[in-house]
Amino acid sequence: MSLNIGIIGLPNVGKSTTFNALTRAQNAEVASYPFTTIEPNRAIVPVPDPRLDHLAQLAGREKVIHASIEFVDIAGLVAGASRGEGLGNQFLAQIRDVDALLHVVRCFEDDNVAHVAGRLDPLQDIATIETELALADLEQLDRRLEKLESELKADRGLLPTQQSAHRLRAHLDGGQPVRTFPQRHDPALAGLRRELRFLTDKPVIYLANVGEESLPGGNACVEAVGAYAGQQAAEAVMLCAELEMAMAGMDNAERLEMLALAGLDRSGLDMVIAGAYRLLGLISFFTMNEEELRAWTIPQGTLAPQAAGRVHTDFERGFIKAEVIPYPAFVEAGSAAAARAAGSLRIEGKEYAVQDGELILFRFNL
Repeated sequence: MSLNIGIIGLPNVGKSTTFNALTRAQNAEVASYPFTTIEPNRAIVPVPDPRLDHLAQLAGREKVIHASIEFVDIAGLVAGASRGEGLGNQFLAQIRDVDALLHVVRCFEDDNVAHVAGRLDPLQDIATIETELALADLEQLDRRLEKLESELKADRGLLPTQQSAHRLRAHLDGGQPVRTFPQRHDPALAGLRRELRFLTDKPVIYLANVGEESLPGGNACVEAVGAYAGQQAAEAVMLCAELEMAMAGMDNAERLEMLALAGLDRSGLDMVIAGAYRLLGLISFFTMNEEELRAWTIPQGTLAPQAAGRVHTDFERGFIKAEVIPYPAFVEAGSAAAARAAGSLRIEGKEYAVQDGELILFRFNL
């Protein structure tokens, strides 16, 4: 499955710097004034996975294809965005097309970079963005409720949808996002959620952007962002975008050395991707042939035939069985043949749920 993450936040919080740092490229213009970004910047980056690299080394495969994520740098939102302030309508529309949001929150002081509100207040910054997203969702839901009123005259079967939509409206009107609505998985709402693609329905990772002086322990702003994320059942990570940018052109050894000097053991990209996988319930499995080793991303709980369909639609249609070797077993054995000889290879059928890190050979017949 393809995965794209939209980077949002107020102007001047470090969104474009974060985008460039995560993608290790100078694709987004960076400046200390609002609305540097108008059209969204996009970059596809490989998902770091040391297991894949280790398997390639053991199996002697030179061609390695990592799973990938597309990052989308969306321009800064401001108060009034839902009414079109700061080109808000254009930017809100861009958010509807992403799978998850990376909400960059300013947690650093810098007199050279103006704050749009004139002061450092991460929770107020979050509230400003989320209020605009909620207002946009409310406006869209109100328009749909008007249509439902007319449709009910011809189809009384839509009554449960209307009732659920009114309850959702009250939830939104109370300042709460769709993703925390207790009945969000009500079947009566499924069609509306697919149709309207609510902005506040999207999973969120809050990224606390700090200065180097706050590494590795963070600061009071980071703690506030982390506590808020916990209340929202969201993910929170801390990152110094300026440091990550400084490492963008380095090789892996140099990058690890600089991270160690800052007291860190993982890059910001690693932390963001790990957070996204946890938030979205994603796992990776691997396939290998004579030419290449490749990682695939699937939702946790995906059955073997559907996982096979990620590789090729014919594999799903003609699925017979899956030959599975867990990653630890392959590493211990040193090769697929040795793992088979040691009895570590399992044969799984159509009802098997693929697990994270498994090397799988799909057998099929058309």
